[in-house]
Amino acid sequence: MINLQGDERVDDLQYKGLKIIQKIKGFCFGIDAVLLAGFVDAKCGDKIADLGTGTAIIPILIAGYTKAKYIAGLEIQKEVAEMATRSVEMNDLSDKIDIINGDIKSVDAYLPKSTFDIVISNPPYVKNGGGLLNDNDTKTISRHEVLCTFSDVAVAASILLRSGGSFYLIHRPERLVDILCDLRKNMLEPKLIKFIHPNEGKAPNLVLIKAIKNGGPELKILNPFYLYDNEGNYIGGFEKMRGGIF
Repeated sequence: MINLQGDERVDDLQYKGLKIIQKIKGFCFGIDAVLLAGFVDAKCGDKIADLGTGTAIIPILIAGYTKAKYIAGLEIQKEVAEMATRSVEMNDLSDKIDIINGDIKSVDAYLPKSTFDIVISNPPYVKNGGGLLNDNDTKTISRHEVLCTFSDVAVAASILLRSGGSFYLIHRPERLVDILCDLRKNMLEPKLIKFIHPNEGKAPNLVLIKAIKNGGPELKILNPFYLYDNEGNYIGGFEKMRGGIF
């Protein structure tokens, strides 16, 4: 039985029967989270941490297509973390996914250092003081660097990863220089970059990045990915999207 609050709904992820609980008027996952989940190359037995997991969309999708051993989702907002936990239970994934209510800036108080094979983050994109703030606190925290900055996320990822472990993230192209500087400063060497475009005629509005802890300096720019074809048709579907990303 699905336990829903008054302002919640269940959405079908249209992938292997997976579903997720979301607030009707709160922050809902977007295409960026789906793209990031599809970009992650997890191996059998991997331990994964998702920083700022929100609704747990990324852990749930990754659990659906990989044989990762364990996925921890860290979320600072208590109400959101509780909702994510119920989504995990609804999908019978409690043996693989843990949702933890905690602060990225104190990540080692919740998760063990240097033990994760993969760390993932879909962080807030907008610098604090930039852009219009949403009246809904959940949306504001998810989109703006109110409670943490990208620098905080990079520090946390470096703390959790073993040497040679992978950090996957998605962000805005206009923040790319600062992101790359923060990554290298924290021993996270950028290895792959993939730009996401609305279509072939438009500039990218998202960028996927993979970095390796203590990796050597060699960066590869992957082929771009277009969300819509020349006829305006949406690529659609997690499986098709994942195939196009790689």
